[in-house]
Amino acid sequence: MNIKNQVYESNILVVDDNPVNINLLEQILKMQGYSNIFSTTDPTSVVSLYKENIYDLILLDLNMPILDGFGVMDALSEFIQEDYLPVIVITAFNDQDTCKQSLSKGARDFITKPFDHIEVSHRIYNMLEVRVLYKQHYEQEKILQQKVKQRTLQLEQTNIDIIRRLGQASEYRDNETGMHIVRMSMACEKLTRALGYDEEFSHNMLEASPLHDLGKIGIPDEILLKNGKLDGEQWTIMKTHTTIGFELLSNNQSSIMSLAQSIALNHHEKWDGTGYPSGLKGENIPIEARIASICDVFDALTSVRPYKQPWPLEEVVDYIKANSGSHFDPQITSVFIDLIPELIELRKQYSD
Repeated sequence: MNIKNQVYESNILVVDDNPVNINLLEQILKMQGYSNIFSTTDPTSVVSLYKENIYDLILLDLNMPILDGFGVMDALSEFIQEDYLPVIVITAFNDQDTCKQSLSKGARDFITKPFDHIEVSHRIYNMLEVRVLYKQHYEQEKILQQKVKQRTLQLEQTNIDIIRRLGQASEYRDNETGMHIVRMSMACEKLTRALGYDEEFSHNMLEASPLHDLGKIGIPDEILLKNGKLDGEQWTIMKTHTTIGFELLSNNQSSIMSLAQSIALNHHEKWDGTGYPSGLKGENIPIEARIASICDVFDALTSVRPYKQPWPLEEVVDYIKANSGSHFDPQITSVFIDLIPELIELRKQYSD
């Protein structure tokens, strides 16, 4: 449909307390070929009428009882600004003060009484042409935004798929841990929510935390799979899995990958500053790493590893409490302890 046809099919509302003026404007509009003309003599009904019909143009008298044209424009202000709703003021006064006040309230043009048919026709058509072009631009913008949103979601899903596959790769290197990364990541999400973080950050913790030990890909098997305690040199090499993971996840701007990078690097830092690789202390340790740390330790202690049997739950809880303020953030520890019954259910559901 061309612009001219769209102009003549626009919804027009005439607001005037004088039925004679309404009839005259309706006749002018009909003679020009406009087909969707509405009118009211009650200015207090304009907002509700607009919500029902979404007008493309309002012809508004200024001098009305109960609520004058300025009051109507005040009531319509949010629609005038957000929807580019054209308002043409109808007035017998063309003084400067009236014009300034009308424009400040959102009016786009003026029609003076008595009406000049040709002038009225041109002013209305020109204003509606702008309205039609605005609506076309708005619809195109919506389509573009939707395409961008869809593409963004596709890219995010691709990143999530990459993360899951990388997490699986690290698990294959250390396969005795079984479902560790599944339980640990779900625990991270639960703990993040319990700490009061929003849906987006909590979900990102679920997706990013499986990569906490990605750097173990770069640790030799004789160290990673050693059945017993590591010696000094071996332990030094083992600790490099944090920086290896950090490097593997670098140079990616996605929020989930950036979060995974931070967790991989910092999940062995300790609240008292005795952790590695940087010896960060307290709140200098990123919150995502503090959350991942306690979830990782809990699941590791309750799991079979090449060098140990699982600890009894009571001993694990005692260990977590004893290390609050040294290994773990005290506030996070308090919330985590309350979540333990849910984490036990996770272990049953996702057992090794």
